[in-house]
Amino acid sequence: MGLEDNSQTGNERDLIDVMNETGLKGFHYKTWLISGLGFLTDAYDLFIIGVVVGLLGLSGWSSLSTFENAMLTSTALMSAVIGALVFGRLLDKLGRKAIYGLELVLLIAGSLGSAFLTPVNGVYILIAWRFLLGIGIGGDYATSSTIMAEYSNTKKRGMLVGMVFSMQAIGLLLGPLVALALIFSGMDLTLVWRLLLAFGAIPAAIVVYFRRKMPETPRYSLRVKGDAKTAAKNWEKYTGIKAEENGYTQKPQVPWTSIVKDRKFILTLIGTAGSWFLMDWALYGNSIMSGTMLGMLVPSTVTGLQHLIRTTEYSALIFGLAAFPGYWIATFTIDRIGRKPIQSVGFLAMAISFGILGVFHFLLSASYVVEFLLLYGVSYFFIEFGPNVTTFIYPPEVFPTSTRGFGTGASAAGGKIGAFIGTFTNVFVIVAIGESGLFIVLSFLSIVGLILTLALLPEPKNKDLDQSSGEDRYLSSA
Repeated sequence: MGLEDNSQTGNERDLIDVMNETGLKGFHYKTWLISGLGFLTDAYDLFIIGVVVGLLGLSGWSSLSTFENAMLTSTALMSAVIGALVFGRLLDKLGRKAIYGLELVLLIAGSLGSAFLTPVNGVYILIAWRFLLGIGIGGDYATSSTIMAEYSNTKKRGMLVGMVFSMQAIGLLLGPLVALALIFSGMDLTLVWRLLLAFGAIPAAIVVYFRRKMPETPRYSLRVKGDAKTAAKNWEKYTGIKAEENGYTQKPQVPWTSIVKDRKFILTLIGTAGSWFLMDWALYGNSIMSGTMLGMLVPSTVTGLQHLIRTTEYSALIFGLAAFPGYWIATFTIDRIGRKPIQSVGFLAMAISFGILGVFHFLLSASYVVEFLLLYGVSYFFIEFGPNVTTFIYPPEVFPTSTRGFGTGASAAGGKIGAFIGTFTNVFVIVAIGESGLFIVLSFLSIVGLILTLALLPEPKNKDLDQSSGEDRYLSSA
């Protein structure tokens, strides 16, 4: 019997079976949109700062020091670590419903404060608002994937969680496109940079109400609270599908502190957080610094605003033709190919493409625009059709319900530490050893990411959430 047929007999089966076997329904796509619009905002807000920094000097700001530049571009990544850890733990302690949507409130405040409460030359005020923004972004990383995974079925779980994350592709592409539209409109640049920062609040504001109205996930009610009646009631209210509440009042009696000290949990966390750390170092350092990287391709005779326009156009080309399809191809093939193969191939391709760009440093010049963009595009495609998507999908699949928020948040925090280090230090690395030296560093990091993936990460494909997360071990030992 197919999944669609099974879902129609939910009132005869237990709730866990119904959740695992229900075919794709409207509530799956509703959950995706509610979660995914937040991720569109996350990507836009994180990456637009690279364009904004280029505009500040053209709109009356004094030149930023190397330190101020590094802090401005990396602060939101640093505070995202705090947001991911705090919101991740609160997800497990207070429940998904209690906090979902609050991270977007912080994000909206950070976006609007950055845009409209920052005076000219107020670099440290802008940094403070970016710090608040980052806490909200980190919280979104912990919450959205957890909630999407807990509403997904077994067969399409990778696709559904991947669809949430792949909204980042739209945010990544929107940044340079919105920037180019505002610049070409002839608007005063002092207003352009403010509008670019404010724009990120719009998608978040659209969905914050719907996040706050979502019920508690049935898996949390069952596995953490042991409340089968509430779980069945909320499931039916949210999905319109009935299910028996009997048989699933059991919850693991293993304490939260014991689970997080368990050797399997620790090794898995090293695998998820470590590979995310290495991938984000490459991705964010590359993307936020893309203006500098791509600026090497612009002839020295092109300066000022025209130089910024040219590099922004190159960014849009790379994001649109390489990154965007990479996200979605990974998302729609991951349940067939598997998480581990996609992540492994991605890291390997990154290592090769970064290595070529590092060794053949002459490619980083205006004489080799096409060759550089092709190799740079390949690296971007395999970041997306690779560890950028899979490192987001892995954590909610491989940690039990009572520690899923913490495991996911800690994994995301590992990623954002890598993103912060990459973004902050790349400014100095380029000064010290040049862009080609930076690409050699990124190639080495990609090789380490491949080793971690092969050594420590399982394959969750086609396993129900109790199996892939190890939940059944704790249930059987309770």
